[in-house]
Amino acid sequence: MTLQTERWDVLIRGAKLFDGSGAPPVMHDVAIAAGRVVARGPDLDAGKADEVVEADGQWLMPGLLDVHTHLDLEVELAPGLPEVLRHGTTTVVMSNCSLGLAFGAQRRNGEDPIVDCFARVENVPKSVLSKVADTVDWDDSASYLNHFERLALGPNVVPMIPHSMLRAEVMGLHASVTREPTEDEVARMEALVEKGMQEGYAGFSTDALPFHYLSNDPNRRRKIPTQFGSYAELKRLTHVVRRHDRVWQATPPKDSRLGTLRNFLLSSGRLFGKPLKVTAVAALDVSSNKSILRMGLFLMRLINSRWLQGRFRLQALAAPFKVYADGMITPLAEEIPEMRELNEPDLEDREARMALLNDPAYRARFKRMWNHDKRGFSVARLKRRLNIMDDTLTRDLADMVMTERPLAAWKDQTLAQIYARFVEWKRTGRAVSQDEAQVFGRLAFTVEDDCDFLLALLQLFDTDLRWYVLAANADAAVYKRALTDRMSLPGFNDSGAHLTNMAFYDANLRGLQLLMGDGDEAVAEHVRRLTRDPAEFFGLDVGLLDVGWPADMLLLDPRALRAYDSERKTRLEFRQEFGHEQMVNRSDGVVTAVWVGGQAAWRDGGFTAAVGKVRLGQALRAGQVRHPAPTALSQAA
Repeated sequence: MTLQTERWDVLIRGAKLFDGSGAPPVMHDVAIAAGRVVARGPDLDAGKADEVVEADGQWLMPGLLDVHTHLDLEVELAPGLPEVLRHGTTTVVMSNCSLGLAFGAQRRNGEDPIVDCFARVENVPKSVLSKVADTVDWDDSASYLNHFERLALGPNVVPMIPHSMLRAEVMGLHASVTREPTEDEVARMEALVEKGMQEGYAGFSTDALPFHYLSNDPNRRRKIPTQFGSYAELKRLTHVVRRHDRVWQATPPKDSRLGTLRNFLLSSGRLFGKPLKVTAVAALDVSSNKSILRMGLFLMRLINSRWLQGRFRLQALAAPFKVYADGMITPLAEEIPEMRELNEPDLEDREARMALLNDPAYRARFKRMWNHDKRGFSVARLKRRLNIMDDTLTRDLADMVMTERPLAAWKDQTLAQIYARFVEWKRTGRAVSQDEAQVFGRLAFTVEDDCDFLLALLQLFDTDLRWYVLAANADAAVYKRALTDRMSLPGFNDSGAHLTNMAFYDANLRGLQLLMGDGDEAVAEHVRRLTRDPAEFFGLDVGLLDVGWPADMLLLDPRALRAYDSERKTRLEFRQEFGHEQMVNRSDGVVTAVWVGGQAAWRDGGFTAAVGKVRLGQALRAGQVRHPAPTALSQAA
């Protein structure tokens, strides 16, 4: 099949083509011109091409989609989004979890919603957030979409209307977390969602997880605005989304099973006349509560049943869910009040954290929390023993794994192992390294148990005590089942979020790696689930590598993918654009080439000169058709 063109810009030949349809791969050459695929088939004429890419032994596929990102900030400072492109992702859905920039900086009456909402939820320094807010020159959703035409975008971006920012826009930030909206205010929210849907926004995002708090006075102990929205408000706003056949992205009220069921039943076409497309986080095998994944998958099947007629998709992460902490600065700590107190001060405010850690009353509260389900008989202790805990963090030193900070020798050791060595050193004088002896010596007179040990380390090192927990997805066989469930969506990569404590930019590649051992048909199916499936769900004109379609695509070396070890390729790297470190992955060698809109973005192990200088991608609008109808195509001879 071909479009009538005299010359081709690029011909890729010799690759195994997975076209995004789910069909078995074929040995087809692909030609692109003027940003589109213009021909595909065996043995295309290389003489028509200005450039020929020899791709023997490689896989060619549509550019991958990342459906759950928080790249709204990064795209303003580094619009090329290089950490996205290097892994073969060419389209990203932004503004998840109720946070985004659709309404501008919203700096009114001394309020600073971008800083206030993002700082703790995404663990981004306020200096970086202020830098973003200072660049904002739009104040409504239409202008936001239009401003992307001025940016040198790398991948395509797909913003949504974010509920927290919507409430702040209508009510003011402080009012949105301290009182109920009036009827006029809810009607105004409806009107703004309607306006966004008419402008082509792919959806609307909310959040109900118990981890997300504001970061500025006087609201540091209040959750972000979306969490104050009533069910009635949510029902009215999602009804607008339903009418336009767009997507509601949501997170569940984790601690309320009935609340979760009630919210997600909004997807039901049987109950509400027309199905509402819902994508929710997450299909995770949570380490502290193994029942969550089972309940999530059951809920998905129930809502999508022929009785309820929903369109509900859980997002599944294709990787172990490692969450890092700097001191006690980690999103998971926000769930527990005593740990949350250490997250309330600004990242740079060591003095405030030390005041807490030196306060006997606070230390007593912390110890009660630490031990409350570990001794005696209680329902909480029974839940711990049955692995159905309410909290995501287990509060167990054996689950807390150290990095190279503060001591390189501690890397990959658990805090339980280090504590056991400390106890033995203190009891017997057993020899340890000089660096460790110096640390132990400073703790010797204050530590009586494992909780004292953690508190003492926090006092000594603050945010230089860097550790992680494997919070979910410890068993690849279990999360593979969730990832490949026909009703789930690969996602929840959280790309661009939590600068120093999550790094799942490469999760799409890890999903392909997980499936490649099952043969070409399984790979073809998963390519479809990373491309055309999410594109259709969000109403986007991408995700298929066929004649007439936008030439967003990647070449991948399957041998390098098979050998890829993401865990060893994740690291902290200083990003000049942020003036701060960021956790990144390096899958170099796996993806050999990436094109966006027919323009090369990644070749031969590096970015092309166009990235960050030329607009490759664009802001995609739902329902926007950019490929010709089949009648415009003709069959190749």
